[in-house]
Amino acid sequence: MTGHKEKQDPRFKIAHREAWIGVGLVLFNFLWWFGFAYGLGSKPIEEYRYVFGMPAWFFYSCAFGSVVMMGLVIFIVKTFFKDVDLEEEEEGTS
Repeated sequence: MTGHKEKQDPRFKIAHREAWIGVGLVLFNFLWWFGFAYGLGSKPIEEYRYVFGMPAWFFYSCAFGSVVMMGLVIFIVKTFFKDVDLEEEEEGTS
C-alpha cells in the first residue's frame, strides 16, 4: 500500500488558508455586531443615543457595521487572496 503523503494539489493549501480567513471575518463580524448591539442596546430606552434617527446600537452594529465589513472584505480579498486556475493541469504535456 502506498503512503498517504502523495503529491497534493497546491490549490488545496490556498483554499484552506482562504477558508480560515473567511471564518475569521465571520467571527469578527459577529463580535462587532454583538458588542455594539448588546453593549449599547442594553441600556434603558430613555438613555439611548441616536445617530441619523436610529438608536446608536443599531446604527453601529448593523448600518455602520455592514459598511465596515464590506470594506474589510474588499481589502482582505484584494490583499490576501490569490487568483487560482481551476482547470486541471494535464501531466506530460509541454
